[in-house]
Amino acid sequence: MQRTHKKPASKKAIFQAILLFVCSYLIFLILWIQIKDRYGYIVTMIASELVSVVKDVKFEEIKEEKGIVQATFSPRRMSNLLLDLPVKVNSFTFNVPLTLGILVALFPFVRRRWGAYAQALLILFGVHLLYVFSFEANSLTTTLIQRGLEAVNNLSLVFYQFLWEFTNNMVIRFEPFLIGFYVLIRFRE
Repeated sequence: MQRTHKKPASKKAIFQAILLFVCSYLIFLILWIQIKDRYGYIVTMIASELVSVVKDVKFEEIKEEKGIVQATFSPRRMSNLLLDLPVKVNSFTFNVPLTLGILVALFPFVRRRWGAYAQALLILFGVHLLYVFSFEANSLTTTLIQRGLEAVNNLSLVFYQFLWEFTNNMVIRFEPFLIGFYVLIRFRE
């Protein structure tokens, strides 16, 4: 079996990638500031609906303030109790301009660009959904156990705490590089 060696990227292609990154990052940063709160509202609404399916709570309402989306839940066993969970939009969207800048910088190096970028954006959305879902599920689990509205289940508690901590401390922080790496490895020319 004969091995084919990939030719290293030329200096011109690397310079082009750097230039694409810098220009697109600045553009995406300006644009993202305008739409991030709306995006955060949509992500929080979807995640809150998902949380209400796995936890014994009803998703009551969602409110938006500048930079914060607050989801309100009520335990099904005690519907007069309202639990508000404020989610800072910046806490999970701060990396979006960087992620999009990296994706644009990879443009000269990837094939099937529409498929690559569609998958990258789906992964990005999925990571943000996971962030809000794990935050809300962990917060609700802890609160419901403390108030005696949910039986103490160490497995459930550890699972939601781990999911939240892993998503918050690892996944969300490395998201631009993980997505860029995925696109480069999966769709490299």
